[in-house]
Amino acid sequence: MKDLLSPRDIVKSGLCIGCGSCVAQANLPDTQMDFDAYGQLKPQGPNSWYKRESASFTRTCPFSPGSRNEDYLGAHLFPTAPILDNAMGRFQAAYVGHVSEEDFRMQGSSGGMVTWVATELMRQGLIDGVAHVIATKDPQEDGRYFRYRIARTEAEIREGAKSRYYPIELSEVLSLIREVPGRYAVVGIPCFIKAIQLLRQENPMYRERIQYTLGLFCGHMKSARFVESFAWQMNVPVDQVERVEYRQKDPNRPANWYNAKLTLRDGSSVNRDWWHLADGDWGAGFYMNSACNYCDDVVAETSDISFGDAWVEPYSSDGRGTNVVVVRSPLVDKLVTNAIQAGRLQLEPVDARFVEQTQAAGFRQRREGLAYRLTWPRSGVQPRKRVTPDDKTPTTQRKLIYRMRYYLSMGSHKMFRLARQLDSPKLYINWAAMALAAYHGFAYHQGKLGEIKNRYKQLKGE
Repeated sequence: MKDLLSPRDIVKSGLCIGCGSCVAQANLPDTQMDFDAYGQLKPQGPNSWYKRESASFTRTCPFSPGSRNEDYLGAHLFPTAPILDNAMGRFQAAYVGHVSEEDFRMQGSSGGMVTWVATELMRQGLIDGVAHVIATKDPQEDGRYFRYRIARTEAEIREGAKSRYYPIELSEVLSLIREVPGRYAVVGIPCFIKAIQLLRQENPMYRERIQYTLGLFCGHMKSARFVESFAWQMNVPVDQVERVEYRQKDPNRPANWYNAKLTLRDGSSVNRDWWHLADGDWGAGFYMNSACNYCDDVVAETSDISFGDAWVEPYSSDGRGTNVVVVRSPLVDKLVTNAIQAGRLQLEPVDARFVEQTQAAGFRQRREGLAYRLTWPRSGVQPRKRVTPDDKTPTTQRKLIYRMRYYLSMGSHKMFRLARQLDSPKLYINWAAMALAAYHGFAYHQGKLGEIKNRYKQLKGE
């Protein structure tokens, strides 16, 4: 394997997550992040940059085998953290609960903790801005439904509440941080936070200005086609969709009953439960970025604090939403502890096993599943991960599930692209319904044909 890599090497090897770190570092007017044919963000620029192998890129791309891994970064970022866990990395403390004050909980997808911590950092005068994801004002004109931006007031921070299962990238806000001195916090998924930490190691300016990182537990990155599929299945024109809400909150329904809502330009809206969408099973992997197959960080191990959903009972049935929280920075731990004592946060301490249990499916996919996938032959850049390649441990059933997810993910990109080209939504929807029914039949019912047929009829509304 080559010692030095280029952006092209990572993209062609299916390892580009689209974080935009490479574009931010290039700082060239004709270099940018843009959507590829599958609705995923990828770096684009002149060949003199795109194909150029460099030590800096090799060290800072989060999926480069030449970059430092999460274990190394965690040891250097949080050397005094008292707990070291194979699944969770290094941390100070872990909690389950929600925000008690104001309406943070109801405004968020889960327990409101992400927005609360970002707001508290600003209230305490510890930061001047927060890099987070918000909905664009006019997605049809902008070309994207969501982007990163810098929030500089509490009201602006609150605009970033809720989950966004959509491709976003960091190059624009990293450019702003470079141009405007200040103290910043960055909110992001694990690989994005890793990219930030690698960039901070490489560049003293980013190390000084980015002072806090807020991580989000992650299953995988979706492509932009997920929104279009919502529109197709809810029978509304894609070009009329103005706002997307992936998880519409209803206190009277279990939190894990996801409901997607689309608001159109005329003010009307449509919604549907994910269970009734042909591609609505998150674990099946529809529209998953191929790089996610080679990620081993579920809980954002390199962030100062990270947040997930408490997907265990009794919390998963509470429609108001509940967070699991992992704190690594001593300063952030003090903020959280003080707020608990003041009654502003209702959090109970938990151990690493509890947090791991709330994300059990993600850990299976990123540890056992990853170890199995690493045994498959592949071309291009070879991932270097913290798990050892292993095709002996998984059962035959688990191997089948991992294989089905992999090919279902690839197939969803290709079938949606074909249906889009032919202007035939039914082509994709019928394929997705059959694929998901088969996946459910083998994953949950030992491949029973009757169960596969029943699930297909449910998805078709029969």
